[in-house]
Parts: sequence; structure tokens; C-alpha cells
Amino acid sequence: MSEPDDERAVHDDPVYAELHARPEFTELRKAYRGFVFPATVAFLIWYLLYVVLSNWAGDFMGHKLFGNINVALVFGVLQFVTTFLLAYVYSRYSTSRLDPLARQLQDEYDARAGGR
Repeated sequence: MSEPDDERAVHDDPVYAELHARPEFTELRKAYRGFVFPATVAFLIWYLLYVVLSNWAGDFMGHKLFGNINVALVFGVLQFVTTFLLAYVYSRYSTSRLDPLARQLQDEYDARAGGR
């Protein structure tokens, strides 16, 4: 079984190993996971709600709201809206919270590893 790429890099690159052990690196991973894991779970629950309702609540999903627009169509459109909203929110979060930490670590790595 092969080890994950970042674990292999820790063993192969002493500069990366030093940066990997720093609190900033841990903070970056924690911040990333703190957004991605809950957002993924929330989106999957939202998507599965749509699937479950489509399969087992046909009368509810077929309820016409106005004209030929029913609940299922609104839920379907909201799936797309949610996807784009989530991408926008993640982009803002990444720009404000993740990118500065990653840039700092990258600059330190480049400065220390560049002299090899």
C-alpha cells in the first residue's frame, strides 16, 4: 500500500517536513476541513432529500405551485442554485481564509528550498 502524497513529501523533502510540522500548516488543514466537510454533508443531505422526496413523496413533489411549475421543478432548480451558491461561498472563504495561509507557507517553502 502506498502512502499519501503529502506523507511521502514529508519524508523526501526536509523543508516540506519542517513546514508540515508548523502550526500554520495545521491551521490551514483545519480551516479547509472545517468548511469542506460540513458543506459536503449539508449538500449531500439536501440532494438526498430531493431524491427521497422524488421517489417516495410523488404527490408532494407533483403539487402544482402555479401554471405548470410544481414542487419537483423548484427543487431541481434549487439544486443548481445551491451548487453555484456553494461554489461562490467557498471561493470567498478560500480567498479570505485559506489563500493567505497557503501563500505564506508557499513563500516560505520557495525561499528555503530555492537555494538547493
